[in-house]
Amino acid sequence: MSTPESLADLSIEEFLAYMPQGMGRLNEKMGIELVEISAERLVATMPVEGNTQPFGLLHGGASVVLAETLGSVGSAIHAHPDKIAVGVDINATHHRSATSGTVTATATAVHLGRSSTSYEIVITDERGKRVCTSRITCALVPMPQ
Repeated sequence: MSTPESLADLSIEEFLAYMPQGMGRLNEKMGIELVEISAERLVATMPVEGNTQPFGLLHGGASVVLAETLGSVGSAIHAHPDKIAVGVDINATHHRSATSGTVTATATAVHLGRSSTSYEIVITDERGKRVCTSRITCALVPMPQ
C-alpha cells in the first residue's frame, strides 16, 4: 500500500494493512479489536477472559495496554505523515473489577498539538459501568530516516 495522505481517511482494515505489524502481537494475543478510529475519538473492545490476574479479575495491566493502544493509534493518526507518536506518560485509575465478558474502551482526545497529544480513555464493562480511567500523553517526533 502506498503512503496515504491522511490515516484518518482509511478504514480500520486499511489502517491495519498500512501498519507494518498490523495491531502488533501483544494486541492480537489480548484480543483487542478496533471498532472506531480517528484522531479525535477511538473505540476498541477486549475480552476479559485470557486477560485476568490470578484472582480471576481483569488485570490492571491489560487495561493499561488497551488504553495505550488507543492513545497511540489516535496519536499516530494525528501525527501522520511527517511525525510518529511515542508514549511518554500513562496512568490509570482502576474503579471496579471485571470478571467476564468484554470491556469497551473509548478514547477522547484532550489535546492534539504539534509536538504532543493527550487522550482520556474510559474503559467500561458490558453493563456500561466504568472499570478504569486512563490518560496517555504521546510526543510527536520526526519520522526516522
